[in-house]
This record gives sequence, C-alpha cells and structure tokens, in this order.
Amino acid sequence: MAVIQVLNGPNLNLLGTREPEVYGHLTLADVETMCTEKAGSLGHDIEFAQSNHEGELVTLIQEGRGRVAALVFNPAAYTHTSVALHDAIRAVGVPTWEVHLSNVHQREAFRQHSYISPLARGVICGYGAKGYLVALEAAAEHIAEAG
Repeated sequence: MAVIQVLNGPNLNLLGTREPEVYGHLTLADVETMCTEKAGSLGHDIEFAQSNHEGELVTLIQEGRGRVAALVFNPAAYTHTSVALHDAIRAVGVPTWEVHLSNVHQREAFRQHSYISPLARGVICGYGAKGYLVALEAAAEHIAEAG
C-alpha cells in the first residue's frame, strides 16, 4: 500500500462558500472524504493537507521525498506565481498530477499559465472535485506500473 499525497493551496479551505458557481458546493472536507474513499478503493492511503502559505506547501512537498509514491496537487493561485513550488516538485522528483476545480483555460489570462504543469504527468481541470478522483486513478495506475 503506497501513500499518495494530496495537497491544496490557498483559499481552498473556503470551498463550498467561495464562489460556488465557479468552484462548486462541496467543502474541502467533502473533497478529503471523497479522496480517502477513492484511494482506499485503489489500495492506497492518502495524506491530505491544505495551506494558505507557500512555504508550508514547499515543506510538505519536501517531507514527501522518498516517502510518498505520488502527489496530487491543486496549487490554486500559486499555480500561476510560484517558482518555489515548481522547484520543490522538481527537487523531490515525486510523480505529480495537477488538479484544478475550474477550467483555468476559460478564465482570466493570468490563470492560464502554470509553473506546475511542465513538471506534471497530467493536468486535470474543469471537472470540479471529480478531477481529484481522476488524478488519484492516474497516480494509482502509475504506482502499479512502476512496481
């Protein structure tokens, strides 16, 4: 049983109340429950965390080095600004899937650039919380193939 790290960036703690027409009505706790159940059905554990602080997310990524088999990451607004998160993912080398609740390509121009995408094995956007489940499936498939 491998561990998949699921990290969430700034303002995702407000899910369910922050712009539900964009981000949906599920809370972050709902997303965590969905991810825990999905990972369990795939034979894996997850470590689920959220932070509004870039440095804390960098630390969490670094702490996964050599310990987690994959990273499912919704960097939220840090997607478009954080070289530090890019560098942490690159340094740790954990297979990463980038997730966004909304379709960032239909939004403001500044949201269409990602510092994370060039490092990600896959990017899932526009499917709401279901995107996390798709990313978990892809991560589990990768883990199985890597043996």
